[in-house]
Amino acid sequence: MTRIVGCIDGSRAASAVCDYAAWASQRMAAPLTLFHVLDQERYPAETDLAGNIGLGSREHLMEELAELDQKRSKLALEQGHHMLNAAEERVKSHGVEDVIKRQRHGDLTDSLLAIENETRLLVMGLHGETSTERDVHIGSQLETVIRSVHRPIMLVPDDYSEPRSAMLAFDGSETAFNGVELLANSPVFKGFPLHLVMIGPDTNDRWEQLKKAERMLADLGCEVHLAIRAGDVEKTLHAYQEEHDVDLLVMGAYGHSRIRQFLVGSTTTNMLKTAKKPLVILR
Repeated sequence: MTRIVGCIDGSRAASAVCDYAAWASQRMAAPLTLFHVLDQERYPAETDLAGNIGLGSREHLMEELAELDQKRSKLALEQGHHMLNAAEERVKSHGVEDVIKRQRHGDLTDSLLAIENETRLLVMGLHGETSTERDVHIGSQLETVIRSVHRPIMLVPDDYSEPRSAMLAFDGSETAFNGVELLANSPVFKGFPLHLVMIGPDTNDRWEQLKKAERMLADLGCEVHLAIRAGDVEKTLHAYQEEHDVDLLVMGAYGHSRIRQFLVGSTTTNMLKTAKKPLVILR
């Protein structure tokens, strides 16, 4: 059975990850996994001293440092258990009953790929553990995860607000229509006002593509709003979202169109850094 996976860490977004994961679990009637990965590079399970043989008087010092590393890793694992326990209490307070906790020691992306087949939706915080209110940092491994994991990813801000509307950044490509089909078949968006937004020239062909997508969403029984806007992709999408008070921005990742190209490189960082509401990436 595929599950919602909430990726828990020590960032300020951890509580919001729990809340959004619980919301998605209930909307999709899917069980929930709370997942914590202890970074192998920061907290090695064992320190390799093979390259330090022959250090003489310094060898004892290296052994002591290795012992300290192992103690730090043990404490970090214990802290991870406490975080998972607190997360479990939080999601259960939202009414989620089918929840399991998992912890791994290793690379985040590799760990998520190992459970990809059992993942229906991955929920992660937008901001990393070093992020503060004054100095906002997106998660250092976020772009790698987006590029690697072929499952929908919900990236959430630090504070939770129950989603009640959504917009799809649409470009008329085959991938975009696959995204529309995913929305049409997902219970998450049932009853939501949906906005399909294209960025670029206002042409008859584009309106036909939007209307075709609108027909695909008919079974959801929701309001569908169509729009074509000119301008910079990042700024225009954010402006439309603010103008219409849309809670979720849904978009495909990576490809050749302007909408998907902007998720590569520095524009990715800007989009994720400036996002104030959840962003759902479709792969």
